[in-house]
Amino acid sequence: MKIKHVFSLLAVASLFTLTACSGGVSAEELKSDKDRIANPNISQQDANIQAEANNDFAFKLYHFLKGTEEGNFFYSPFSISIALAMTYAGADTTTKTEMQNTLNYLLPDANLHAFFNFIDQELNKRESQAEEADAGTFELKLVNAIWGQKNYTFLSDFLDTLAQNYGAGLRVLDFAASSEDARRVINDWVSEATKDKIKDLIPSDGIDSTTRLVLTNAIYFNAAWAAPFEEEDTQNGLFYLQNGSSVSVQMMHQSEGHGYYNGDDFQAVELAYAGNSLSMVIILPDEGKFGQVEDALSGQMLTGILASIKYNQINLSLPKFSFESEFALKDALSALGMPTAFSGQADFSKMDGGYNLMIGDVFHKSFISVSEAGTEAAAATAVTMNLTSAPAEPVTLSIDRAFIFCIVDMATGTTLFTGRVLNPGA
Repeated sequence: MKIKHVFSLLAVASLFTLTACSGGVSAEELKSDKDRIANPNISQQDANIQAEANNDFAFKLYHFLKGTEEGNFFYSPFSISIALAMTYAGADTTTKTEMQNTLNYLLPDANLHAFFNFIDQELNKRESQAEEADAGTFELKLVNAIWGQKNYTFLSDFLDTLAQNYGAGLRVLDFAASSEDARRVINDWVSEATKDKIKDLIPSDGIDSTTRLVLTNAIYFNAAWAAPFEEEDTQNGLFYLQNGSSVSVQMMHQSEGHGYYNGDDFQAVELAYAGNSLSMVIILPDEGKFGQVEDALSGQMLTGILASIKYNQINLSLPKFSFESEFALKDALSALGMPTAFSGQADFSKMDGGYNLMIGDVFHKSFISVSEAGTEAAAATAVTMNLTSAPAEPVTLSIDRAFIFCIVDMATGTTLFTGRVLNPGA
């Protein structure tokens, strides 16, 4: 019987010692002698194919979560996808096939890792591009890291893949002797990477003495709207809930030019952020159509909306909202088609040369706050591995009922964040 765990984060690795504030516990970081590939070889066609496939996975997961979550929820499909792509680098046989099908990894291995390398580096350029344009507040940072058991042997090919494509070195911790100290070190790293927006990503029972590898990804996003709302225009307004009742919320108002699309049973508006590289796309189902539109969500639907959006003058009302979500995704990912990865039959032999590891769980936390100035959002994912065993006239659009939203990198079509709001005041 095999016992296994996996966690995921992102970071750059070189040989040095990191000292955490958790009781002086340190994590030596060992780096492959392979440098990160600065210009990954990925064709535009392959990039487009995998970006849409990632968006399909985003909504595949959305459909599972809406059946288990009663209210608002928010998550980063990209954080989950890239964390599991690092894990996928060590998978083989049935485990690999199930992960490939569930996560919609459509490209050959080398091209797939090149794709994530390309997207990761492209997204990390957005902040400097916004600064060069003097576009206003814009922060976007993605980091990766892997955490391995002291004196446990991982294959050099596996570590090379992570170093060359994800910039992730192996940080050494002693899960076997001090799992709680190791958990605090990793959680502190996540908290720092997300400016304290994501705390205690890994719960108290998320790591134990059988943990041998944790892979982590963290994303932090803080951007001003390209067209901010004026605070003096914010007023109390009604937001209509699914059960027919209503709540009073802080409703922001403005009349500005935005991207707009009037689809079947819904309207969509694109609100650009400073620098115009990322946008929030809000999908507002028609009255009584929320369930129907939600059930139809897919990567193809989002691609169609983005392609159909046209500039229009919008008299817009949008509620302020802020909330957090957290998930343990073992059940979701197993139900979606990759149960072997979480079982004693898991094959992660490309990590350590044996059949010793399985995924214990995939932990994900996220935070979002939307205000007159813009949006602040953060997310982190951890995978733990254990030992075996457009109209002509101005449009008036009031977002006063349940809606779905995505934060999308417009150049690559990558969905960084996805969520729904059933009650802004919850």
